[in-house]
Amino acid sequence: MSEIPAGAMRFNSDSQKLEYWNGSAWFQVHTATPNLATGSLGSDKQPGARGIFLGGNDGNPGAVDTIDYINISSTGNAIDFGNMSSAKGGLNSGSLSSNTRGIRVGGDGLNNEIKFVTIASTGDEQDFGDLDSNRRQMCSVSSQTRGVFGGGTPTNQNQLEYITIASTGNSVDFGNMTINRDGATGLSSPTRGFFACGLNPSPSPANVSSVDYITTATLGGVQDFGDMTVARHVTSGVSNATRGLIGGGLDPNVIDVIDYVTLASLGNGTDFGNLSASKRSANGCASPIRGVFGGGVDASNRLNAIEYVQIAIQSNVVDFGDLTVARMEHTSFSNAHGGL
Repeated sequence: MSEIPAGAMRFNSDSQKLEYWNGSAWFQVHTATPNLATGSLGSDKQPGARGIFLGGNDGNPGAVDTIDYINISSTGNAIDFGNMSSAKGGLNSGSLSSNTRGIRVGGDGLNNEIKFVTIASTGDEQDFGDLDSNRRQMCSVSSQTRGVFGGGTPTNQNQLEYITIASTGNSVDFGNMTINRDGATGLSSPTRGFFACGLNPSPSPANVSSVDYITTATLGGVQDFGDMTVARHVTSGVSNATRGLIGGGLDPNVIDVIDYVTLASLGNGTDFGNLSASKRSANGCASPIRGVFGGGVDASNRLNAIEYVQIAIQSNVVDFGDLTVARMEHTSFSNAHGGL
């Protein structure tokens, strides 16, 4: 059989979809665009992918129910999107998305909520279903069709569950990570999901640098990918289809390091650059071109800064604008990340 050239096209008669060959697998050609714009507000005048930041802890006195959004292709301050069903911190990477829906899971109060918003509109969260246990500090990955999340505290810290994003309902068992992870970071490619770093609580709490990966469309089969440059937890993750970046975190002190991995291969992280300040419990979202980091906390202060990098170019961050609320332990997603 002759080798299929990268970029070859075919019509899949089973799925009734057009597909292309990326050199190792067939992928569906998507005709929908993630580019959204209101055309009227400061940072949302030009077409671009949308990033959304939800909840968090502002310290006055605690959790907030705020949902903000940005146009990733632009710069400027975040814009009000709506509200969560209730104020929640302790979210970190507990969210995932398709190009139409964003999903938020768990959070402070050790709840089992799964909620969603429609990314192209603005408005409040709606009910999706329930996790199988109450958790916070989870990490999540997704493709266009499936979301997988796991880890967290206080129980089932290596358990993975999944949902079908286009439907509603309770989560279903997926398998288990190689170790327990609390406050890990999720990264996504079109075929793989990655669970990076985190705090392993047993036999005594310790930061880890390891990265697990799954094939998102299957069940189970968690494998070791490699290690990031620094063992840490409560980091910020962004990814396009090629690269995954994580920035900041506790190692046990707050740090400003950004490192990256090439998602299609196996291997250890490489230095990418630095955040504008040492921070933890921020969160990120991405388009195919940009990775955006928002909020977090330095040694003592909640932050509202939004900053970005060009994912293909190793560098330090550039200022983007500000969130509407200075906060930590929030969560985020976009309609154009690496899994879509």
